[in-house]
Amino acid sequence: MAAAVFVVVVLFAVIAPLVLYAFVREERRRGEQMDRRSAERAARRDGDER
Repeated sequence: MAAAVFVVVVLFAVIAPLVLYAFVREERRRGEQMDRRSAERAARRDGDER
């Protein structure tokens, strides 16, 4: 039983970062490129919505 739990934890520890990497890579592929000034304006707009 303990060995099975260990295997599941190790698999999760290996697979989770790869899945996150794939999500970030896909988001970057779809996203628009901004210069610093445009990014700061967009970040401020996002923060004002609260």
